Amino acid sequence: MYNYGLFTEKSIGVGLIGTGYAAKHRSQAIKQDERANLIAIAGHSPESITALAKSYETQVSNSWEELVEREDVDLIVISTINSDHGKIARAALNNNKHLVVEYPLSLNLKDAEELIALAKDKKRLLHVEHIELLSGWHQVLKENLPMLGQLFYVRYSTMKAEHPARRKWTYNHQLFGFPLMGALSRLHRLIDVFGQVVTVNCHQRYWEIEEEYYQGCLCTTQLCFADGLLAQVIYGKGETIWQSERKLEVSAENGGLILDGDKGIFIGSEDTRSIEIANRQGLFARDTKIVLDHIFHGSPCCTESDRIGYV
Repeated sequence: MYNYGLFTEKSIGVGLIGTGYAAKHRSQAIKQDERANLIAIAGHSPESITALAKSYETQVSNSWEELVEREDVDLIVISTINSDHGKIARAALNNNKHLVVEYPLSLNLKDAEELIALAKDKKRLLHVEHIELLSGWHQVLKENLPMLGQLFYVRYSTMKAEHPARRKWTYNHQLFGFPLMGALSRLHRLIDVFGQVVTVNCHQRYWEIEEEYYQGCLCTTQLCFADGLLAQVIYGKGETIWQSERKLEVSAENGGLILDGDKGIFIGSEDTRSIEIANRQGLFARDTKIVLDHIFHGSPCCTESDRIGYV
């Protein structure tokens, strides 16, 4: 992505920040690739850090500040709460580390733009993880678009019913961020396929009966793309959602495409057929391989800095 020399050592030292779902899958992917050496893990919960470090036979770092300064760490992977991404990324880049960040890069647009510029100035990799672009869903969407003809309307809904909603950072305004910034992959998927957006209309509503955490949220946005395509993105979670859903519908001139969970359907004027969708296993391993291939061999990454800032 940037004009820096290829890594010449046999393996690269990796520091991981975070202990949740993404961090666990990233740890596993790093340990499975002989080009990467997981040096240490940092995070918010001492118990979770210790357990994860033990599982992957690595060290515990006292803090992320300590981890980004280690001389035996060349690559920092940020898989922690959204509100910490920006400040950790800045510290890592200022310590001349390559960087992988689970989306979003930052909850602040100006901060994200500065981080992209800083990575270029430091000649360091800045890769924002968007594994949705590697998924079976995404490949099916791109492969079937040519058969649809002129596109008319897209509806993309991800709803998660949780009863009760968990009292954790994903239900906190400051820690998670605005719903569609914390759930940026929904927009990124559509922009990667359909291109430039010219207008945006967005509304959100929260259900809050406690001070520190909300119990439900719903966010809807309407996107108008440069070619006239209209898209509606719906994101909701919590105690006010009663039916979970992960569904993408495309309506077009020659037919429709429906992706509903692990099922796909193409509806044409003459026939309707099912589409096989690959499962989501192994996406973090594929993304990690892409990063290491880029660092060692200069292979392209799947997310470019200009698009990161645009989304």
